[in-house]
Amino acid sequence: MTKVKVYTKNNCPQCDMTKMVLSSNSIEFELINVEQNEEAHDYVVNTLGFRSVPVVEVEGQETFTGFQPDKLQELKQ
Repeated sequence: MTKVKVYTKNNCPQCDMTKMVLSSNSIEFELINVEQNEEAHDYVVNTLGFRSVPVVEVEGQETFTGFQPDKLQELKQ
């Protein structure tokens, strides 16, 4: 099974929509709040190079940011 991580923060509508699409498609994911996890925040900013959330990291595939329902749907396959 493909491992999916979603980096999120509090009060983030795009994060909520991303989680909703993944859940409604029965796609398992690990949720990581960058406001509560300083190491995760540093990883997203310094290693992945993103400054906004959600960041969706899919094992063996492209990592992307923002609410991208088309890319999320592709994870179902």
